[in-house]
Amino acid sequence: MYFWITKVLTTGMGETTSDFLVHRLGPPTAVAVSGIGLVGALALQFRARAYYAPVYWLAVVMVSIAGTVAADVLHVQFGVSYVTSTIFLIFVLAAVFVTWYRSEKTLSIHSIYTTRREWFYWAAILTTFALGTAAGDMTATTMNLGFFTSGLVFAVLIAIPTFAWWRLRMNAILAFWFAYIVTRPLGASFSDWMAVPRSRTGLGWGDGPVSFVLLIVIVALVCFLTIARPDIDEEAAGA
Repeated sequence: MYFWITKVLTTGMGETTSDFLVHRLGPPTAVAVSGIGLVGALALQFRARAYYAPVYWLAVVMVSIAGTVAADVLHVQFGVSYVTSTIFLIFVLAAVFVTWYRSEKTLSIHSIYTTRREWFYWAAILTTFALGTAAGDMTATTMNLGFFTSGLVFAVLIAIPTFAWWRLRMNAILAFWFAYIVTRPLGASFSDWMAVPRSRTGLGWGDGPVSFVLLIVIVALVCFLTIARPDIDEEAAGA
């Protein structure tokens, strides 16, 4: 549960921080800044010999920001519709999963103990963030649902793998990735709803303030995870 709460918060922060950077710095600079941050965070993650909460969640946050910037720039700078980018990214993600499975014979996150598998993992994560951004904006703007209603739609969608795994014995790996993909538009839709002006069906709190509050909450959660280690299977970690 701590993982999923933190994950949804990072998706929300990634959305509003991306919007903040694009509006303040312009798309080219935002791409450069988020790209440098992503490379630095992943370099730290790949140097880690085991899961360490601050390093891992820093990488997730930077993937969230960079993935969002990439999807937004495709739409704003190059005029690619959210429908087109959503469909395209679905195929990209499918290609990542197929290549990963053919190479490693598993998509389980509990089997990631080689560098190659970690590369596949982060490629999948980056694609899910970009896909979730495009899908969330598609439902909110292209389909005219608005950000709050869009968030409710994805809240219902994420309940599907949760219930199916809990009661219907859905494959755990399939349920995980289903839920992981949906967390992106879920968190982004609600953060956009809080940040965008009322003229766009939002609360008008602003990208900067929403990003800052989410950052504080995420830092507090990661500090708790680092100290209390409730997300660590101590027996498995020792092995």
